[in-house]
Amino acid sequence: MNDIDIHPADRVASVREYYLQRKMREVAQLNAAGADIISLGIGGPDMPPPQAAIDTLCSQARRPDTHGYQLASGLPEMRRAFARWYGERFGVTLDADSEIMPLIGSKEGIMHISLTFLNPGDGVLLPNPGYPTYTSVSRLVGADIRYYDLLEDRGWTPDFDALEHADLSGVKIMWTNYPNMPTGAPASRELFEHLVDFGRRHNILIINDNPYSFILNDDPLSILSVPGAKDIAIEMNSLSKSHNMAGWRMGMLAAKAEYISWIRRVKSNVDSGQFAPMMSAVTDALAVGDEWYAQLNATYAERRAIVDRIVTALGCTFDPAQRGMFVWARIPETEPSAEAMADRILDQARVFITPGSIFGFNGDRYIRLSLCAKPHNLQRALDRIQQLSNS
Repeated sequence: MNDIDIHPADRVASVREYYLQRKMREVAQLNAAGADIISLGIGGPDMPPPQAAIDTLCSQARRPDTHGYQLASGLPEMRRAFARWYGERFGVTLDADSEIMPLIGSKEGIMHISLTFLNPGDGVLLPNPGYPTYTSVSRLVGADIRYYDLLEDRGWTPDFDALEHADLSGVKIMWTNYPNMPTGAPASRELFEHLVDFGRRHNILIINDNPYSFILNDDPLSILSVPGAKDIAIEMNSLSKSHNMAGWRMGMLAAKAEYISWIRRVKSNVDSGQFAPMMSAVTDALAVGDEWYAQLNATYAERRAIVDRIVTALGCTFDPAQRGMFVWARIPETEPSAEAMADRILDQARVFITPGSIFGFNGDRYIRLSLCAKPHNLQRALDRIQQLSNS
């Protein structure tokens, strides 16, 4: 009998399990053993979605005719709800039938867009620091990764002068993410205009990942609000953060009809749509009024005040104007590295924070703390860290 000799594809060696998945599994194991670790590591909203969405999900799921396969393009009423949402909240007009594609979360969108537009060896511009999935998916599709710097002294925005002098030959797409994660840098009209102009002049498709517009941010913006942006830009959005629906995996991308048709070719061969009652519930979630966002942000503002004190107790510095559901902070010069600091805090204070190094080498001297913890747990984390600092 021959020995079995099975190996994974070469592409598997190019990626590792997502850091936060791996770390949260470790934290869960420690907590199961009685460690009582407070996690400030991941941006997973811990509040419920709008009640109307929950009610619709439950009522629709009881029907016998809502459990079949769905089209990859989703329910028409959900696409129309996304179009209304973009019109009301971003001032962007979208055709619900041809310019919107539902997504099973942003990671699916990153993969579908990359499969649609990148051949092996094509260039892709990725932010450093940036969402690690941009890098992982680019590696999996065999793209030529070229990082562009985001630095504190430039407000964590691209250095367009440096990009103009860079070798852009073969570059097909550029990933951006504003309001930014992990740095909390806000979006601005000027930034989006620069990105659209840069993409147009260099024939580079700009993809803006935009899930944080409604978290501690009074001025939601879309790159598609720039005149002519649809010719050269795609935007992804999500209900994970804005509507506390992270586990539902409900997102979308918006683009001109031709781009949507190309992405649909990929998506329709990969998944069979989403659960119809969930799509109906999304329609109700998107209809919430200003009071929903006001309450959401009042909650995060309360938490942010405690997290700011945690960061200060750690001896870190940060920009109080940053947006989103994290605090991005520079570590003291006395700390050897962000990863060493995070490990020390986990070991000695039983508080899990994310080292900025997982987002790229430009994050090596930074940490990221999440606002997705109840105030009493944030206060417990503060007490532990203050006690550690005083010992």
